[in-house]
Amino acid sequence: IQADGTDGNCVTFVLHDEDHTLGNSLRYMVMKNPDVEFCGYCITHPSESKINFRIQTRGSLPAVEPFRKGLNDLMAVCQHVLNTFESSVKEFRAQK
Repeated sequence: IQADGTDGNCVTFVLHDEDHTLGNSLRYMVMKNPDVEFCGYCITHPSESKINFRIQTRGSLPAVEPFRKGLNDLMAVCQHVLNTFESSVKEFRAQK
């Protein structure tokens, strides 16, 4: 991850080897934060596997904080989905 920006509350993160799967999910999680004024991403070029992920916050909140929180929240959601799936598979196999 590379971060480019002139001040701490408006930063573009460059995520390598990522695409819309992470970009859109992470954008959704970050935008849930009321201190985030803008959050968006773009794919630089179809032949490149990287995205530019931009966050702009209100006030003096550094953009890296909602970025970290968004990643942690997304990991928690994914872990919940995985646990629910594994529990359902286990329950299904027990019924057989």
